[in-house]
Amino acid sequence: MLSDRFGRSIDYLRVSVTDRCDLRCTYCMPKDFKGYEDPPDWLSFDEIERVVAAFARLGTSRVRLTGGEPLTRRNLPQLASRLSSLDGVRDLSLSTNGTRLARYAEALAASGISRVNVSLDTLDRECMAGITGRDCLPAVLDGLQAAKAAGLAPVKINMVAMRGVNDAEIDAMAAFCIEQQFVLRLIEVMPMGETGRNTAYLNLAPVQARLAEKFNLVPQALELGGGPARYWATADGSASIGFITPLSQHFCATCNRVRLAVDGTLYLCLGQEQQYPLRPLLRGGASDTELEQAIREAIELKPQQHDFGQAPAKIVRFMSQTGG
Repeated sequence: MLSDRFGRSIDYLRVSVTDRCDLRCTYCMPKDFKGYEDPPDWLSFDEIERVVAAFARLGTSRVRLTGGEPLTRRNLPQLASRLSSLDGVRDLSLSTNGTRLARYAEALAASGISRVNVSLDTLDRECMAGITGRDCLPAVLDGLQAAKAAGLAPVKINMVAMRGVNDAEIDAMAAFCIEQQFVLRLIEVMPMGETGRNTAYLNLAPVQARLAEKFNLVPQALELGGGPARYWATADGSASIGFITPLSQHFCATCNRVRLAVDGTLYLCLGQEQQYPLRPLLRGGASDTELEQAIREAIELKPQQHDFGQAPAKIVRFMSQTGG
């Protein structure tokens, strides 16, 4: 099993297949941002498969495809099919903004994607356009239903909670997800780049207490995907709400993931600068043994925890550049 110097098992790899996105969410990417990686510098499907296979041989069994918006990468279901068939990969999932999900849901399910996380910060059409830069709420809602129909379960809704933007809508989103049997995950804003730092932070601790009382929620021990969310469930167990709290109650002691950016850079922590470039090895003739050794060396760089609380201005890169 792949583990870091603090004894944490690294069983989760998030793979960014593109840094491009068809939305401009205010907390993620500036509206006028043009600093994308050039396509020749993107890892090819062959290169991505090779890295994932190396991680799988080292014991990493969970893989998530991310972006930017991963469904803007051409032929993504083909890549998913290749990754899902690798020995050792037992859980392949996708994070998406949902705008293209109705078109691709069936193909994703057929390719081996087992479940999807969909970014949805509001059910108000005008508010959605303000956050994302596009009038896209109907398309995302259609995508959610298509994912459900295709058997991509559970469908998780990622809602970034922003004070003064969508905090008044949290209860309505919870009710919607309970009714539709989606898993809601409320996420605290992280100060990544100026976009993250310019977004008003909302502490989720009082929100958790309020929702627990309103919807009769109880703590849930069941794991739902191996991520950092702490889940609460309805009394009958039919619905769950997760809370991802990197600032108010960080989860660094149990962090089990690293991120592979579209250019082949391995990021070891969202809130630190440690990184390891794998693309030179992939394009320089490195053997599988050398690639595995490089991954082990990279994992040794993984820091004990982030510094979001102590040094919020430390990370200048945007979330879309790191991989979701």
